[in-house]
Amino acid sequence: HSCINDPSSDPFSNASPISPPSSNSQRSISVFSRTGIIVLLSLMVILGVFAPWSGMSQSMFSISRKVSSLSKWRDYSMAEAASFVTKNGTIIVCAVSQPYLPFLNNWLISITRQKHQEKVLVIAEDYATLHKVNEKWPDHAVLGFFNFTSRRPRHLLQILELGYSVMYNDVDMVWFGDPFCYLEGNHDVYFSDDMAATLGYCKMDILCCLAAFIIYFFHASSLWLISCVIFLRPTDGAKLVMKKWTEELQAQPWSKAKKAND
Repeated sequence: HSCINDPSSDPFSNASPISPPSSNSQRSISVFSRTGIIVLLSLMVILGVFAPWSGMSQSMFSISRKVSSLSKWRDYSMAEAASFVTKNGTIIVCAVSQPYLPFLNNWLISITRQKHQEKVLVIAEDYATLHKVNEKWPDHAVLGFFNFTSRRPRHLLQILELGYSVMYNDVDMVWFGDPFCYLEGNHDVYFSDDMAATLGYCKMDILCCLAAFIIYFFHASSLWLISCVIFLRPTDGAKLVMKKWTEELQAQPWSKAKKAND
């Protein structure tokens, strides 16, 4: 007996026969044909016209954002900045310009180690510093242009008038400890006495000690105050000191012959 297979009963069989290749297959367009050259030229024209506009629009958008950012920080007021950084009514302030940014970096690192970095307000004395600090650390820099010889007392008086206690530091120093631990009592103003520090360091050296005492004896006052570290409370007494300091500096303008220390 022979069996005849019914193709329709085989689920794996192909019901439709394989069709022969079509004689009308699509031919590819050659790059070097007239049509190909026209297509390439059209693409080049489109890219040449629209690509520069695309780049320009991105550039304009970037410039627009930068200008907006610059405008924001230029309009940032001392009152806004102080309210942002103050902690427990206290602000730590420095005044710095672009050439001293490496010093600022070291100073901030030392303050961060003492957990006081959030209180810091950088008074930028040029636009480059203003934008550099706020770019890396938003809201922690404010623009401050004053006469060179009275900038510190006027910055500090501004903050006192806002009702905040303020610690001022030069940025060519670093913190090895927490200076707030040394603010004993409830005084209006705290200054550093450079001579006291000198005498303290010279205790073990008789010649150094003798020289320090000679300088100390002939100095005009019993204190050798320096302004690299100042702490002020917002009292009438502290404000008066800053006003008098400003007046003294304005009466003794800085010059190469007479370099007033602000």
